[in-house]
Amino acid sequence: MDSNICSLNQLHQFSSCFIGLHSQNSKSTLKFSQSSTFNAFSPRELRPLRLGFRSNSPVVACRSVSEIETETSSPAAKRSVSVSPVYVPTPVNRDTRTPHSGYHFDGTTRQFFEGWYFKVSIPERKQSFCFMYSVENPAFKRTLTPLEMLQHGPRFTGVGAQVLGAKGKYICQYSEESQNFWGSRHELTLGNTFVANKASRPPSKVVPPQEFNRKVLEGFQVSPLWNQGFICDDGRTYYAKTVKTARWEYSTRPIYGWGDVGSKQKSTAGWAAALPIFEPHWQICMASGLSTGTCFSPSCFEILCIDFLLGFCWIEWDGERFEFQDAPSYSEKNWGGGFPRKWFWAQCNVFEGASGKISLTAAGGLRQLPGLTETFENTALIGVHYDGIFYEFVPWNGVVTWEIAQWGYWNIAAENKTHTVELEATTTDSGTTLRAPTVEAGLTPACLDTCLGDLTLKIWEKNVGGSIGKLILDVKSDMAALEVGGGPWFNTWKGKTTTPEVIKSALQVPIDVEGIFGLAPFLKPPGL
Repeated sequence: MDSNICSLNQLHQFSSCFIGLHSQNSKSTLKFSQSSTFNAFSPRELRPLRLGFRSNSPVVACRSVSEIETETSSPAAKRSVSVSPVYVPTPVNRDTRTPHSGYHFDGTTRQFFEGWYFKVSIPERKQSFCFMYSVENPAFKRTLTPLEMLQHGPRFTGVGAQVLGAKGKYICQYSEESQNFWGSRHELTLGNTFVANKASRPPSKVVPPQEFNRKVLEGFQVSPLWNQGFICDDGRTYYAKTVKTARWEYSTRPIYGWGDVGSKQKSTAGWAAALPIFEPHWQICMASGLSTGTCFSPSCFEILCIDFLLGFCWIEWDGERFEFQDAPSYSEKNWGGGFPRKWFWAQCNVFEGASGKISLTAAGGLRQLPGLTETFENTALIGVHYDGIFYEFVPWNGVVTWEIAQWGYWNIAAENKTHTVELEATTTDSGTTLRAPTVEAGLTPACLDTCLGDLTLKIWEKNVGGSIGKLILDVKSDMAALEVGGGPWFNTWKGKTTTPEVIKSALQVPIDVEGIFGLAPFLKPPGL
C-alpha cells in the first residue's frame, strides 16, 4: 500500500469506516488525485476495526484483511473488547489524593526540575507503556542569554516527554522552551504544547479531549483521571529502537494512593518533604489504579482528514493499536535540584498467587545531603498495598537493605516493628536507556529500564519477640518494571539505610503539614 492518494469520487468506498470524529492531528492533510481508481484501499481488502471511544467522538481504524486475521489469531486478541475511555474532570478533595500532588515550582531561579511518571500494564499482551514528563528550570522560559548565564551560571531548560512502550521501543520529544508548560499548584494536573494549532492559544489547564485535539497538534495533558497526548520523535535517540510517533488517550480510576484505603494518604518521604532539604523528593501519587483506553506506537501512520464526510477517520499501517480495559496503572513524581548520584527502582501491579489488588514500589539511592561539603547518604524504602492495607518500610521505622547488580538482579529486604518483606527480581531483557533531568547535562540518558522483570514478593508477620512468623503474602510476576540509574556502577551495589538517629526520631513525629497550612492557606507552599 504505497499510495496515499485518493479521488473524491472514491471516498464513498470508506463510508463503512467513517464515524464522526474531530481531527486528532490537523497537521495531516488529505491528498487527491484525478484518477478514478483507488486500488491501494480497495473495499475488498479492508475491514473496519471497531474502537469503542466516547460516543461523542468515536473512531474506526481500518486494516487489511490479512493483518486482521493474523492479529485475531492470538488468544489475547480473541479476549479483546471494545473499550471507551471517558473523560471526567478531577473532583475537589478526591479520596486518594496524596500530599505533594501539585507542581512544586516556587517561581525562583534556583536549580529546579520536576518529573512525572505514569505506567499502564496490559497483562493480556505482556506489554506496558510508561509515560514520562519533565520540566527543567522553568524560571527561564527559553535558553539562557549570555547575561543570564553570567548571573545564574549554566542552566539547562525545557520540557521533555518520553514514552517507553511495547516491545521496549522508545520515543522522546524535547523542547528547550517551557513557555507552553503548565502545572497546577496543588493537584496532579499538568500539560505542555510542543506545537499548537496556529488558530488556537495553547491550553493552560486540563481541557476536554476534543478541545485539546483542536488546539494542540503535538503535546500532552494529564490529570489523576486522564492522560492524553501526541508526540513525534525528535531524532536525538541513536541508542534505542524508536517509533516515529505515539498517541494515547486513556482514563484512570484510582484504587490506592499511598496509605490505607479510607485513611489520610501519606507523603512518601515523610513530612520533611515539605522542606527543600533532602532533595530530590519523591512521591508516589497513585500506587494502583485501573485504566481504560487506547495507546498506539506506530512507526508510520497517516491520518486522512475528510471535513465533508461525517468528520474524520484515520488509518494507520506499519503500526499497532493497543486497547485496554481496567489495566493496572501507577503514577509517581520527583522534584528538586537534581536526581540522586545513583539509584535503583522496582515497581509492579501485576501479580499471580493472591486475590485482591496488590502494588509494590521499592527504590533506593545515594543522595547528597545539604551543606558545603559533598556528603551523601544511602536511603531506600519499600511500600506494598495489599487488600486495602498499606505496608510501609522506611528508614524511620526500620531498616532497608539491598543488593543490586549493574543490571539484571535486584534483591531488596526490609523490616519494621510488625513485618518483614523481601523482593527478588531478575531480567534477561537487555533494557532500554531512558533520559532523566540532571544538573550536569540536562535531560540526558541516565538510566536503564525494563518492564519485563521476573519478581517474587513475600511479606511475613513478626512474632512478639521479633522473629519471623506467618507468611501473609507470597506472589510473583513476570511484568515488573525495574531500573538502575546514575553511577558509577562498577560492580554490585550492596547497601543499607544509614539514617542518623536524630533525623529518624524527627521523622517519626506525626506532623500534619497539610493541616498546619490549612490554617493559613496563603502560606501553603506550591506542590503540597
